[in-house]
Amino acid sequence: MSPPKAVVLLSGGMDSATTTAIARSRGFEVYALSIRYGQRHAVELEAARRVAQRLGVARHEIVDLDLRAFGGSALTADQPVPKDTPLDRIGEGIPATYVPARNTIFLALALAWAESLDARDIFIGANALDYSGYPDCRPEFFAAFERMASLATRAGVEGEPVRIHTPLIALSKAEIVTRGADLGVDFGLTSTCYDPAPDGAACGHCEACLLRLKGFAEAGREDPARYVEALGREGARARRR
Repeated sequence: MSPPKAVVLLSGGMDSATTTAIARSRGFEVYALSIRYGQRHAVELEAARRVAQRLGVARHEIVDLDLRAFGGSALTADQPVPKDTPLDRIGEGIPATYVPARNTIFLALALAWAESLDARDIFIGANALDYSGYPDCRPEFFAAFERMASLATRAGVEGEPVRIHTPLIALSKAEIVTRGADLGVDFGLTSTCYDPAPDGAACGHCEACLLRLKGFAEAGREDPARYVEALGREGARARRR
């Protein structure tokens, strides 16, 4: 029998790379979906290509959907990305990097592709523990989307609803690092930064970078990402204070 198909939302970051590896480890044939939505950190799409190739997905599609027309986010409009937020304050509110309805839009695209592939599973690397407070990263959101999908699709109406998998939802960044490493993810291929330099080097100051650095430090592993500043072990430790 052929393995079951799954659509995996692959941004090119550490979470989505780990999620892709998890889907493959569970026996799925992976169809990776990345979105070019006008994000300022578009270097992540090159990272997504690298990850997809390394993990051997069956197919990788990059869809263009420019959300800059709406704005409303530091990732899609001309407004600053928050920097050097104290770790104990990350997630207290909804930050400027929240892109309105992004996960709803992305999951809708993944759902459409899953139906065309006759796939019944969608994976997304959302995390609700070490994260920036986005409302569309909460378990109740994904449960609601799954219920909606069962009503809005032919597969759902015919009794074979699509399942939304969030394998990282309750993991810390350190646990994600460990899980990905155990599955052979090369985190050096990934890009996490919200405000990278033109050459793709991570800023080391945005919330995404701070959470990534925290995760690698707590996991006791060196972060292989390139940073604008040479952080080093002591520098990374100081940055997290």
